Amino acid sequence: MNEPAPILWQPSPEVIEARNLTAFAAQIKENLGLDFGRDYDALWRWSVTEKGAFWRECWKFLGIVSEGPLEPALVNGDSFAGATWFPEVRLNYAETILKWPDDQVALAAVNEAGARYELTFADLRAGASRAQQALAASGVEAGTRVGAILLNTPESIMAMLGATSLGAVWTSVSPDFGAPGMLDRLAQAAPEVLFAVDGYTFAGKRYDVREKIAEVVAALPSVREIIVLGTEGTPDIGAMNFGTKAQTWDDFHAPFDPAPMAYTRLPFDHPLFILYTSGTTGIPKCIVHSAGGSMLKSVGEHAMLFDLKPSDTAFFPTTLGWMMWNFLVNYLGTGAKIVCYDGSPFYPDTGRLWQLAADEGVTVLGLGSSYIEACRKNGFAPDQSLDLSAVRKIIAGGSVLSPEGFDYVYEHIARDVHLSSGSGGTEIMGCLLGSNPWGPVRRGELQAPALGMDMAVLDTGGAAISDAKGELVCRSPFPSLPLGLLGDADGARFQETYFSQNPGNWTQGDFAESVADSGGYIVYGRSDATLNPGGVRIGTAEIYRQVDKVPEVLESVVVGQNWQQDVRVVLFVRLQGGVELNEALADKIRATARAGASPRHVPRKIVQVDDIPKTRTGKIAEIAVRDLVNGDPVGNREALANADALDAFANRAELRD
Repeated sequence: MNEPAPILWQPSPEVIEARNLTAFAAQIKENLGLDFGRDYDALWRWSVTEKGAFWRECWKFLGIVSEGPLEPALVNGDSFAGATWFPEVRLNYAETILKWPDDQVALAAVNEAGARYELTFADLRAGASRAQQALAASGVEAGTRVGAILLNTPESIMAMLGATSLGAVWTSVSPDFGAPGMLDRLAQAAPEVLFAVDGYTFAGKRYDVREKIAEVVAALPSVREIIVLGTEGTPDIGAMNFGTKAQTWDDFHAPFDPAPMAYTRLPFDHPLFILYTSGTTGIPKCIVHSAGGSMLKSVGEHAMLFDLKPSDTAFFPTTLGWMMWNFLVNYLGTGAKIVCYDGSPFYPDTGRLWQLAADEGVTVLGLGSSYIEACRKNGFAPDQSLDLSAVRKIIAGGSVLSPEGFDYVYEHIARDVHLSSGSGGTEIMGCLLGSNPWGPVRRGELQAPALGMDMAVLDTGGAAISDAKGELVCRSPFPSLPLGLLGDADGARFQETYFSQNPGNWTQGDFAESVADSGGYIVYGRSDATLNPGGVRIGTAEIYRQVDKVPEVLESVVVGQNWQQDVRVVLFVRLQGGVELNEALADKIRATARAGASPRHVPRKIVQVDDIPKTRTGKIAEIAVRDLVNGDPVGNREALANADALDAFANRAELRD
């Protein structure tokens, strides 16, 4: 049995009593007579054995606006196949998001140049109302697909809430995608109405995307109308031929004044969002999420696991090409104020997002783990002028934070903060593993399984194990299980992707370990990128954690190369400026891996490269690199933020001996 990792932070009794989760437990005690005290493990076990009762209590606690009885909460809940949630309920997603008082501040919009303004919920409703009326006049109704190529600004939220208030299905990508990347996604979704910007600014540079948008629209026969939002520095859209009915944002909304919102209430499993997987191994999968499931799951996590309240200000940097934008908007479901940031996280310097958090008085701060790791590697530490005292929770998303990343936050950012690293994502519109508001934070561990998620680690024979590495699975239904994949009429592809490896269990692809003593989890990386030298499975994160200790290494990617009827570990490193890889540095890297992990973790080959390919959400593209190293085709270069970096990995002389 492994010794639990050291505790880095422990909530005080006063903090625990003030948690939303404590109020939720009190509600359960009052309604059902069940007293879980402050025992998260006991509450979690009840949440996965009495799933209907748990999610029904969540619904009540969150105040989700709906009609119809909450009973039954779950029908056919013994297996994923046929499980049905809240069959008698009708609801509208936008109605709950917009239910808050008129004068309550909903959001602050900030761009990288420093421009800023605020909107109240009355302002947000007014904008959503005009969008609703304009879309309805254009023929949008329940089930119509509305697409967007927009920025993380209030207009995007207004357009989305206007569409979803009608029961339309919303899907979006980011304007920094290439045209092929946009089409890989939007061509599958086939939107009838498309919102788009004419340009954007990133890291101080202006990008005109009108020609790219015109190329995309020309290849989307489903689009019958496009609404173009003008941005500063781009000429009028009249200079472009979009090949279909095109209007400016202002002209589209001009005939309509704000009016009371009308909400189309629909069944729990009515489609709400189409989200996209990263698509690094082929064309992105289109995940269809239900209105009830995606809202109940993510807003429930925000309130009970992240402890968001109407008094909070919450922030997560994102684009509309990542499910974290939908997650950010769902923060509004708790009544919290959100910060929408449009721009580079590193402009004008590394500390931009920390400065933004200080300026806005952010209390719940979400950041990509890759950003935190980059700050650590760059040696960033806040100076005395940077006041982060309002921050009480930091959420590290996108990928699992390294143990050294945990150290960095507590040593250099804030000592009294609840740091939460999670595992989950696009497929489930929430977390599999993550935050325990009542428990300690241990170095490098994800605190606990998310409430309502029946998590376990399985060995290769399908048996649940602790203190050993295996496949992370969820063993019983949850409400945000996707409705399916677009273009998969019989569900065969969906079943093959998520249920074939471990029948009866949802398998998302994480190589993990359950820690018996602490109740936490360690995630070692993607299971489909797991290394297998000599038949021993090694998670890539195990090697990264050691290589990251070498100060000369900025970042790295490790893959398995098929070699002489075995697999050898190959490490590619991007080094600090002016540093060149030599035998002494290579030996230092190998010695660090051997001392910190084991001889099996030592790379057989170490190769220097100028850049590490990553997805548009900042994840290292291990599978694409592995495919190149082994002479296999790369499934989808458009899924990468820096696809040109891949060229340095093919046909390397160092890998031929």
